[in-house]
Amino acid sequence: MPITSKYTNKKVEQIIDDMFDVLEKHDASAELALMIVGNIATNIINADVPASQRKAIAEKFAHALQSSIKED
Repeated sequence: MPITSKYTNKKVEQIIDDMFDVLEKHDASAELALMIVGNIATNIINADVPASQRKAIAEKFAHALQSSIKED
C-alpha cells in the first residue's frame, strides 16, 4: 500500500528548494549540510515530540533515511 502524505508534493519540494538555496548561499559542503540537517532533525524531535516517543521517532526517521539511500 503506498504511503499517503497530508502534504502536497509542491509544498514539500518548495521547502526543499528553499533549504538548498540557503545551503548554497552559505557554500555549505556536503558534510556541513548533513550536520545542519541532522541538528535540525534533533531539535525538532526534542522540541515537538513527547519525550516518551522521541526514541521511536528517531529510529523511524533513521530507518526511512537508510531506506531512501541509493546504492549505485
